[in-house]
Amino acid sequence: MKKIIFTLFYIHFFSFFLAQNTDTLRISRKEAESIFLENNLDLIVQKLEISQAEARAVQAKYWPNPTLSISEVNLWRTYDIEKQPALIGNWGKNTQISAEIEQVIQTAGKRRKNIELQKLEVEGEKYELQEVLRELKNVLRNTITEILYNQEQQKLYESQILSIEKLTKSYQNQLNQGNISKAEYIRLKAQEIEFKKTLVSLKQEIEDHQVELKALLMAPSHSYIIISDTLKIPGKEISELELPKWLETAKENRPDILIAKNKEQYAQKNLELQKALKTPDLAVSLGYDRGGNIMKDFVGLGVSFDLPIFDRNKGNIQEAKLDIEKKGYETRKNILKSENEVNSVVRNYIRTREIYYQIDETYESTLDGLLTSHEKNFRLRNISMLEYMDFLDTYISNKMIILDTKKELNEYYENLQYVVGQDL
Repeated sequence: MKKIIFTLFYIHFFSFFLAQNTDTLRISRKEAESIFLENNLDLIVQKLEISQAEARAVQAKYWPNPTLSISEVNLWRTYDIEKQPALIGNWGKNTQISAEIEQVIQTAGKRRKNIELQKLEVEGEKYELQEVLRELKNVLRNTITEILYNQEQQKLYESQILSIEKLTKSYQNQLNQGNISKAEYIRLKAQEIEFKKTLVSLKQEIEDHQVELKALLMAPSHSYIIISDTLKIPGKEISELELPKWLETAKENRPDILIAKNKEQYAQKNLELQKALKTPDLAVSLGYDRGGNIMKDFVGLGVSFDLPIFDRNKGNIQEAKLDIEKKGYETRKNILKSENEVNSVVRNYIRTREIYYQIDETYESTLDGLLTSHEKNFRLRNISMLEYMDFLDTYISNKMIILDTKKELNEYYENLQYVVGQDL
């Protein structure tokens, strides 16, 4: 926990250390996810979207403000009028004034229906946050897997370069003494150069992944991130017998399905609101008139509303009905998509795992031992360069098969979590 806190502190206040060109940040998978959840700007923006939706939901609860209007005020003295008492002090004997306060009352439950719509919008924004989190988590985890994969490859080629450099140096001495042909030396040197070129390509791939990882973690551009974990297969057993459970879990948890269902509910509530809008709102008023009527001080009540003769909101109601049908199809499409994705990922994972289980536990250490033996025999001239090079190719190829299988298992496992919609 202390290490995570230090890492977050390091990222937030890194601007104080600009004098350093490159700083290495060594973190684990778990720490990377903690930093991601804390700092990622896409998540922060989406959380603000939720706050905005909540503010709109609060606003929807308020009644419309009453309207106060004052009119018929004469600012000059008018003669030849009926006498009337002063209104304020000595003022108002020759003044006419009219005032009215009006309050709109929404009918047919429009206010309540609008509040329900805004609540659904808040829920929708929360599901959007889950979807953004699901997408970015998948990108983050697969990026980390790629970096671990490249790091393991880098270690493999660096160890081979160290070994072959020693052989090349030894062969150069033998060549200078006339004990070997130049062709043998060139063949060995060519292999050394090929390994170094491969290592350069790996470092370029790592740099590409560094760009993506630093963007996700909001790390400084001049930092270099090393993932401290090793590339290993997922610990959880995946069985095809669990497919029905995962299909059901996806329906209940996948944010894209929840978003589609939320939009379907929104469309249904919108239809209710559109039907309510065909009922006119009432405007109730209280008016006061001084000097403009047969009464000196007249107070009266009034009511007004639109007459629903021409516009009965039929077009909007029809559109809302069609929107419900459309959103229903979108929900069904997302559910079908999730079922196909879960089935595909599970089967791919199981097939890849079967290949991995065919590799003996001691196979990798046996390969390492055989390589050491071949290098020793090659130095002692007990085997030819062709035999050594042939085994070296086999060694690299088999090491890469093991790494590729581990990487694919991790990717399929992360994709399973992605398509199911929750961490397993």
